[in-house]
Amino acid sequence: MMKLAIGPTASSKATCEGCDVTAHIHLIRHGHHSLLGRVLCGRMPGVQLDELGCRQMSVIAEVMERTAPLAVQSSPQRRALQSAGIIAARCGVAVEIVSAFDEIDMGRWTGVNFADLAPDQAWQTWNEKRGSTPPPGGETMAALQKRVVRHIEQLRGLQGVVVIVSHAEPIRAALMYHLKIPLDLFYSIQIDASSVSTITVDGARTHVSCVNGEVTV
Repeated sequence: MMKLAIGPTASSKATCEGCDVTAHIHLIRHGHHSLLGRVLCGRMPGVQLDELGCRQMSVIAEVMERTAPLAVQSSPQRRALQSAGIIAARCGVAVEIVSAFDEIDMGRWTGVNFADLAPDQAWQTWNEKRGSTPPPGGETMAALQKRVVRHIEQLRGLQGVVVIVSHAEPIRAALMYHLKIPLDLFYSIQIDASSVSTITVDGARTHVSCVNGEVTV
């Protein structure tokens, strides 16, 4: 993990009147939960943060509070909504549910243990050709990337900080688009639980200023 540069604080934004319009979009992966690394949760209902995950989000909330975010947005999945709720409560804003940053639809693989998926040829093919191969009955990474990039474009023109709490695949898809990395190389981008990645939108320009950042107080 790299250390996170959180962008402008509330005090620095107050002195920025007349400067270029810049939006700092923090893409935060939800906190830890008990199935992490063992089960392909996808859109499986009822997955919620454990004690560690709540502590992780409390640390992030303390840091995000300093940036006075314009909005805290979230995937509709419970683990993301819990994470966003902790941040939003600390920042004094409401959580906005954003379906564009929902978890990828893993179709029939939803809820399956990774150990059971490992010998599956279809699973192996998907991991080799993420750009074109969908999970059985699920969503392609290309379709996922299209919806997250469209949402980020809708934030162009804002000045300030927007927090979006989501999952590894939506965050990875957004970063890969702006870093011009093919989707088949998805393993080149690591997105850990409770990490923060930042996309800065400055006028017509967009650049990735942080990937998989570790938040420290």
